[in-house]
Amino acid sequence: MRLTSKGRYAVSAMVDLAKNSDVGPVTLASISERQFISLSYLEQLFRRLREEGLVTSVRGPGGGYKLARLADEIAISDVITAVNESIRTTKCEDADRGCHQGSRCDTHQLWNSLGRYIYRFLDSITLADVCERNISLDTLQLAPVENYITEPEPIVMERASAALS
Repeated sequence: MRLTSKGRYAVSAMVDLAKNSDVGPVTLASISERQFISLSYLEQLFRRLREEGLVTSVRGPGGGYKLARLADEIAISDVITAVNESIRTTKCEDADRGCHQGSRCDTHQLWNSLGRYIYRFLDSITLADVCERNISLDTLQLAPVENYITEPEPIVMERASAALS
């Protein structure tokens, strides 16, 4: 799975914000200090989080950021997608380019399904769950699988087969 530091940092910062926003807006400097994330990097992340409607900013003395919705209404998947992070488990760039010189590898469907399952898992966990340390596989209620099934991916033909056509 490829989840870069951008997704991890965004989730850590949002959990920090959720845990510390009970007294008012939280500054990025305080999140930076607690989470050991560069302030300039947090500024970039929070610009995207604000654009996606997950946080709001408060200007002036005592200003900072606060959640735009309740912590139990923001899924971890919302945070990851807000910062343009994808949960990729395949090496394929898109539906036309495969992972083996233009064709799909034999294990593509396995890794692609795993990626969808990971997204489903993260979509079932909220910021509040993480703050309350309420993540247990034996009690986690995943959303119906039908919500995560997409049309089968087109099969990309081998280059040699395509040349024969």
